[in-house]
Amino acid sequence: MFSIMSLTLSNVILHQLKKDGEDSLVVHLRDQMLTHSPSTENLISEIHRVYNAKAGKGFGQFAEESDVASWLKACRKQELDFLSFSSQSAERLKTELSKYPFADEGVLVIAEYRSLATEYLFIGLLESKASMKVTDELEISSTDYLDVAKMDIAARIDLSTWETDAQSNRYLTYIKGRVGRKVADFFLDFMQAEVGMDTKQQNLVLMQAVEDYCADSRLEKEEKQEYRKQVYDYCNGQLQSGDEVIVKELASELPKNEQGVDFYQFASEQGYELEESFPADRTAMRKLTKFVGGGGGLSINFDSMLLGERVFYDQDTDTLTIKGTPPNLRDQLMRRLNTED
Repeated sequence: MFSIMSLTLSNVILHQLKKDGEDSLVVHLRDQMLTHSPSTENLISEIHRVYNAKAGKGFGQFAEESDVASWLKACRKQELDFLSFSSQSAERLKTELSKYPFADEGVLVIAEYRSLATEYLFIGLLESKASMKVTDELEISSTDYLDVAKMDIAARIDLSTWETDAQSNRYLTYIKGRVGRKVADFFLDFMQAEVGMDTKQQNLVLMQAVEDYCADSRLEKEEKQEYRKQVYDYCNGQLQSGDEVIVKELASELPKNEQGVDFYQFASEQGYELEESFPADRTAMRKLTKFVGGGGGLSINFDSMLLGERVFYDQDTDTLTIKGTPPNLRDQLMRRLNTED
């Protein structure tokens, strides 16, 4: 093992996927593990940092018939060496990726490491890019580097959770990738994994539970606004700190209703099926304090507390009336009207 700071590297290897002369994807397998060194440690540390910072990751778990899970289990029991596990995985990824038109080339990074008290397996296909550098003799030369910052084909398995709670639906995470490329689909197929916890749906259910709790508690308008703001402040704080929304913790910061029922008890009894914890979703959170909508060349965004105060909606005529426009908008409107008169 090789350790610097809070990350301990156990195994790391690179394989390469390239196009041949017939534009078919082939895999070039490395025949030995990478030596543990400051360079490999720095690479995995950077991968770990960037992966953690990626927003909108999906959650999943292995299907029962997953070959990758079977190989990984054998590897963890030292019945299969890491080199063989990585080679079999690379071949399987090549086969799966070849089914898709984008069939990316790249360097496959497979690393087993520990960060703090959790063990992880990272699998990612990173793009190799060329860069120019100046030598000590002030000559220009070309060098290749792995574009870690822009990784979008990657998954990570929380080995500690997988081995202690195989029924969990969130020990496997993956980057959802760019829109329209179905990156998540082929990577899940490669690992024979299934979609697990839906973070966005969990947040939407939480927002609905908050609204229903406010209605059930017969709160006044101002009380509802304050309640929503408290929920928003908590969720936003968790998002900013990189922590997850913990439903029990959230409930403990909110007042109970007149019947003495807190939010956690209400959500449990009403069958909202909220996970105990999940990452906050910024888009869903905004619905607590703002109304946002756009389409047909129009974009509107205003604080929810203004509804009925300065902003009025008529359902019969589908008309939104705004009293008191923002000064900068008013100036633009006046200038346009004056030039057209």
